Amino acid sequence: MGGSGAPNPKHGEYMGPWGAFGGRPQKGIITYALAANRQRPFAGATYSAIFNTYRRAKAQFLYVVPPFVLAYWLINWAVEKNEYVNSKAGRMEEAAREKAAKGSGE
Repeated sequence: MGGSGAPNPKHGEYMGPWGAFGGRPQKGIITYALAANRQRPFAGATYSAIFNTYRRAKAQFLYVVPPFVLAYWLINWAVEKNEYVNSKAGRMEEAAREKAAKGSGE
C-alpha cells in the first residue's frame, strides 16, 4: 500500500491512514485530554464489584438453586435405591417378588 495514489483494481485508491481521507482538515473540533497519572480507571471498582455481584446473584437465585436441589435429591434417591437393591434385604425382596410372580403365572 504505497502512497503513490495509483488506483489498484483490487483495493481501489489509497486515501491515507485512518482519519486522513484526503479532505480538508475539520475546524472547530476541540479535544480534551487527561494525563495518564490523573486517571483513576479502577475508582470504586471493588465496591461496585461486590454489590453488583450480589445483585446479579440474587436475581438468578430462583433459576439456579431449584434445579440443583432437584438434581441433588434425585441423585441421593438413586444412590439409596441402588444400595438397597444390592443389599441382602433388597435381594431377598426381589427373590420373593420373582417367586410370587412365578407362582401366580402357573
